[in-house]
Amino acid sequence: MNLGRRFFLLNSITVLIAIVATSVAAVVFFAVLASVYGRNSTMEDLKRVYEVRAGFGEIKRRAAAANFENFLDAGFQKELAVSVKALGADAALVKNREIIFSTKKMDRLDLEKCLGFLPRNDEEGVIELNNRTYILDYIDFNSHEGSKELLLLMAPVKVNMQFYQILILFTISFFVLTFVGLNLWVSISFSKGVIAPVSRLKKAASLISSGDLSCEIVEEGEGEVRELCRTLEQMRIKLKESVYLQEKYDENRKFLVSSISHDLKTPVTSIKGYIEGVLDGVAKTPEKMQTYLETARDKALLVNAMIDDLLLYSKLDLNQIPFNFEKTDMKKYFEDCVADHQYEFEKARIHIEFVYEAKESIFALIDKERMKRVIQNILDNSKKYMNRTDGKIQLILRETRTSLIIEVKDNGAGIDEEALPYIFERFYRGDASRKSSEGSGLGLAIARQIVEGHDGRIWAVSAPGQGTSILISLKKV
Repeated sequence: MNLGRRFFLLNSITVLIAIVATSVAAVVFFAVLASVYGRNSTMEDLKRVYEVRAGFGEIKRRAAAANFENFLDAGFQKELAVSVKALGADAALVKNREIIFSTKKMDRLDLEKCLGFLPRNDEEGVIELNNRTYILDYIDFNSHEGSKELLLLMAPVKVNMQFYQILILFTISFFVLTFVGLNLWVSISFSKGVIAPVSRLKKAASLISSGDLSCEIVEEGEGEVRELCRTLEQMRIKLKESVYLQEKYDENRKFLVSSISHDLKTPVTSIKGYIEGVLDGVAKTPEKMQTYLETARDKALLVNAMIDDLLLYSKLDLNQIPFNFEKTDMKKYFEDCVADHQYEFEKARIHIEFVYEAKESIFALIDKERMKRVIQNILDNSKKYMNRTDGKIQLILRETRTSLIIEVKDNGAGIDEEALPYIFERFYRGDASRKSSEGSGLGLAIARQIVEGHDGRIWAVSAPGQGTSILISLKKV
């Protein structure tokens, strides 16, 4: 329900409740007040008023069937006198403000007073004559001659004016207080549900427009206001995420530019040196020239690989690369991974093998291409820092109740304990030998980004001289 309809409904209910509550309160108060003033006398007075009004209604009904001239007949007047006396009332025939017939002695002042207090729309009125209260009613005969012809009906009643004044005052006061109280409640509710939240929204919008996106917008209020709060909070969150991504992108760009200029300096210098060697005639023989050119090509490929790694890491860091997850038999998958690298590692005199420690097949949702990049980066890292002639790398697959564990274990140089927490950070190389090695310094950082994109976890266990184990935990399906 929109705010306009809600506000209209609340006001309508307010009026209705005020009327009903006032009616009930008036009835109760009347009963209490009647007991104070005397219930019997009060009820008798009301009964008297009811009987008089009913009798006047009957007289008016009969008189309406006649005309004024009929009442000039003595028989009609006698019948009229009997009827009103039976009610303890009086009647008077008036023509052009003159009394033609009356069952009660009335002077000019009484007549004018009655004519001045005639009720409208043929309703009964109340008038005071000679310190007595009368119910006043009348019939207006429409004369064709244009004269004013009336039948006045008067009945003395005992009306305790104080009783009715108190009752009327109580009824009006109770209605006003109830109506004001309910309107106050509606106003407070409307203020809490609409005005206060809108004021807070205005303040929040002002903060957002000034660039402060830290102020959380609470979902509050009624109807459209609550929806507006929700919409603005979603907008604030998206703006904050956008600003965060932009800041992160700018930070990455600055860092990457700085790192690129540092890491690319060595291979680019080498490429320049070998090419200048060829141009300056240092490589005089065809064999030496070919060696120089092949070395320059290798350095160029290294530069290209570093740039690819930098771009891939930047995209992963900004969540700009979607993952294509597939349910995969992990045993077969890693057997293929080891087979793909078998020849390369045998050529480097490093033994590589796959060890499967589970009893049954293990399945997981992975992006096959991205996970291959993870394994490749870890294996390349192990091969790069292998310092033994009997190098050995094992890819071990095991499982727990809910997860599968992939361990890439080598018997290389190992990593210092102080450096171990930082090996997955970008461009980190723990010791002098690693700092001088070729590569982008992003292999393990890219691996971590991809594993975390699979809702997994990656960590390392190592000690100097005892080799390194890189472990990956993924959810089973």
